[in-house]
Amino acid sequence: MAYQASHLPSLELLICRCLFHLPIALLLKLRGDPLLGPPDVRGRACLHALLNVFSIGCAYTAVQMVPAANAATVRKGSSTVCSALLALCLESQGLSGYDWCGLLGSTLGLIIIVGSGLGTLQEGTTGLYTALGYVLAFLGGLALSLGLLVYRSLDFPSCLPTVAFLFGLVGLLGSVPSLFVLQTPVLPSDPLSWSCVGAVVVLALVSFACVSYAVTKTHPALVCAVLHSEVVVALMLQYYVLHETVAPSDIMGAGVVLGSIAIITARNLSCEREGKVEE
Repeated sequence: MAYQASHLPSLELLICRCLFHLPIALLLKLRGDPLLGPPDVRGRACLHALLNVFSIGCAYTAVQMVPAANAATVRKGSSTVCSALLALCLESQGLSGYDWCGLLGSTLGLIIIVGSGLGTLQEGTTGLYTALGYVLAFLGGLALSLGLLVYRSLDFPSCLPTVAFLFGLVGLLGSVPSLFVLQTPVLPSDPLSWSCVGAVVVLALVSFACVSYAVTKTHPALVCAVLHSEVVVALMLQYYVLHETVAPSDIMGAGVVLGSIAIITARNLSCEREGKVEE
């Protein structure tokens, strides 16, 4: 929506988001915690920030090349599949039958949504531009899944505010020089654009905190699968706000995604209740 309102490039959006993370340094200082985390985990914390910055940068750029819902679909689908494979290979962490059912169903819903878009790629420059958008969305999802696994390996007090601050710091160090090298800086030009940018940075910080907390409580693949709800929201915004076309396959895929999320949520809630009863 911010891009549609003022055609604000992805680098500017990323910089605004990173700037909003920097005041977290005050919280770390008040608590007496090191800004970059303990020395023994500082490298992994910075790697987590770098992966997240790369993921968000790819996502913001992809949205400008392909429909918003399709970009979100490819990013979330790749993050889910990669999270499942990486967790199985690196952590030997298995999933129950219900979890696999929800995971596969959610991925199927994403395939239904994005399949029609991939089937209509045009030849020539336009088709190449669109294909590049899908590639960036896929790379963004891969980086997101790697970042979630790295975050699960971090275990120290004030982990969440530390990685949130590092995201802002690493993002600014990478995006500000690129801003002056790759393009002419662009600022929001009207109140609507500023409102959209403000909504982006606030909601993005809330999303960052929620996802980081959730991945410490359950399997990364399940977190990514529940995040597929972003695709449904993107479809609604695409149709009602951006006035872009939504195909019947998009609606069908969104229904499959929501059903799969319901399966995963119900299964995990039932397991939590069983654990409390046993205690």
